[in-house]
Amino acid sequence: MAARTGIDLEAYFTAEMDSHQRTLEATRQVLFEPFARLVAACAESIRRGGKILFFGNGGSAADAQHLATELAVRYQRDRAPIAGLALTTDTSALTAIGNDFGFEALFSRQIEALCRAGDVAIGFSTSGNSANVNNALKTARALGAVAAGFGGRDGGAMRGLADPFLCVPAAETARIQEMHITLGHMLCGALERELGLL
Repeated sequence: MAARTGIDLEAYFTAEMDSHQRTLEATRQVLFEPFARLVAACAESIRRGGKILFFGNGGSAADAQHLATELAVRYQRDRAPIAGLALTTDTSALTAIGNDFGFEALFSRQIEALCRAGDVAIGFSTSGNSANVNNALKTARALGAVAAGFGGRDGGAMRGLADPFLCVPAAETARIQEMHITLGHMLCGALERELGLL
């Protein structure tokens, strides 16, 4: 039996860090303007009594829940809550919508029920082609809400639907997701400051 050689963990570690750093630098170069517009839209919504709704699939669903919690509970310090809601957590709603209307309506049905003009709906899709996310963005726009998105690669079908659109200039899902949560944390921190809650 051949001896197991394993992998060069130091080389792997260094390569992953280098890949992350390249994506971070590329993101820094192109996403300030849409990020600033997203912060402004969210702050305006909250000031007017609105809310921020987050949604996505898989790892993006986890990001949606994570960021909604950072807003509703706290991010850096104790302060007044910010109205953040994830559309990925209600198993009864998710299974009923999936069963009765289909998976592609998973978020748009909840947007119809919960989103109002002036709210901000933020969809996450690393490819930009998640039908249920894009359907929800279309519904949010029709309701008069801001339909924003976090995407990656070439933006997919989300490009043109989401505005502001934070499209991470990377092809690898892991790198895109790393930038999404970084940008999401920055959104939370910027809102705490912009709203004078710190």
